[in-house]
Amino acid sequence: MSGIIDISNIIYSYIPVAIILVVALMMPPLTMFLVKSLSPRNKSAAKYDTYEAGSIPIGDARIQFNVEYYLYAIAFVLFDIAVLFLYPWAMIFQGHGITEIATVEMLVFVFVVLFGYVYLLKKEALKWQ
Repeated sequence: MSGIIDISNIIYSYIPVAIILVVALMMPPLTMFLVKSLSPRNKSAAKYDTYEAGSIPIGDARIQFNVEYYLYAIAFVLFDIAVLFLYPWAMIFQGHGITEIATVEMLVFVFVVLFGYVYLLKKEALKWQ
């Protein structure tokens, strides 16, 4: 009798997945509908002005700015993602103990992140101009 598979248990195990899928597919249209129906509609010329902390906008909004700001943004995202990968590993390390292989893998990961940081420093990408 060990070879018999109970289909009802398999189907019942997928019910939470189906519920999450339905909720995930319903949330964006529902949210958009609620925002459109509940937000105030006020048509005025001031609505389409650029809001800059209460000051009156002067000149064109399409100005050139330094491309180095993108380097700061990319570096921030890279190091932010690195921290996101470190956090679950640290929680497992704290709670259950970790094997030597996982420790070596994390050291390699940290080395790659530090290598990227040294590269940014050598290229002077983080130097404020």
